[in-house]
Amino acid sequence: MSKHLFGLIVTPHGAAANNRGENEGNITTLQKILWKGEVHTTVSAEAIRWALRYFWQRSGNEVNRQWNDETSDHEWRDQTWSPWTSNDEAERTKPTFIDDDVLGFMLAEAANTDGNDVLDSLKADAKKIDEQIKALPANEKKSDHAKQLEKQKKELKAKVDVLSKGKTDKRRGALEVTRAISLSPFAGDITFNAKSGTKTNTSLYGTELHATRYQYGIALTPESLRDAARVLNVVDSIIGLCEVAGNHSRFLYDFAPDSVVFRWTDDFAPRLLYGFEMDKEANLSFDHVLNKVEAGDIAANELFIGGSIIETLDTQARAILKVTDDKTDTGSNSAGAFVSRGVKAAAMALKDRIGRDLNVKAATNGE
Repeated sequence: MSKHLFGLIVTPHGAAANNRGENEGNITTLQKILWKGEVHTTVSAEAIRWALRYFWQRSGNEVNRQWNDETSDHEWRDQTWSPWTSNDEAERTKPTFIDDDVLGFMLAEAANTDGNDVLDSLKADAKKIDEQIKALPANEKKSDHAKQLEKQKKELKAKVDVLSKGKTDKRRGALEVTRAISLSPFAGDITFNAKSGTKTNTSLYGTELHATRYQYGIALTPESLRDAARVLNVVDSIIGLCEVAGNHSRFLYDFAPDSVVFRWTDDFAPRLLYGFEMDKEANLSFDHVLNKVEAGDIAANELFIGGSIIETLDTQARAILKVTDDKTDTGSNSAGAFVSRGVKAAAMALKDRIGRDLNVKAATNGE
């Protein structure tokens, strides 16, 4: 049976002014969503995926889409994705890049319509060859010359089909990431600033900011990867994530997890996404997850929990999670959840379990 990794991640409390929306005059706005009847700020899944790729790049894993800090642009190692798209066996057996394998890709070539000079020329050439084949005497229909003409006709027809219909090479990302949503509603806070130097009518500007935590989730089925060991690299990137989205030259918001709940299971459904809540003092709780465990929808021993959320576990919560070891830094047992005050320790325990179940070790440098 397939194994699936699900994760629920929450950031530390901080002042966020990143992942911006459209400007309103001189005000740099945040992206927002109506959540549980109130306005909350949000960070896109695309921004999180970008940060994961950049983490792998900085960690020494070979990525196809590399970020150049000097030019503030991407550079491709293989924009044809040959190990995935080529018909040549030697190309298809080449090592793949981790970002192509985990996050997927898409290359869409638009179709050319009639009237296009290249397309019209190809059609004319194909027609001429077809006429040559028809004009061959009956005794030459199976000759080498006839076979060569048929091959040329087939190649031209394939080119015409591609140009006429367009072409899409794609791989769906194995890693799914939810949009991050703030744990507290947005109160409309704005800071006002002024550019240095000569003042003009655009020198004064404002920036929306939100003092909050963000939570988001992930899902990954390792057997969907060409290299299943890369699930371990995904866990590392989640734990090591720092900067997500823009505006960090002026506002740094730490996206490294404050608390995590990982689930390693045979179940197809996550059942724990957006399970964190926060009170007015920014204290965390995750009653939604505990209720799922108590109801039997999530098995306690499928969970790996780390971070400050551990400090909220009372006697009842520990009983639900079947945590019997008082040493929560290392506490785990076959029936209960693994719990740790450190997110890194929880990730390490999770990776150990995954490594044993899948018989894999961490993949690096595209190997």
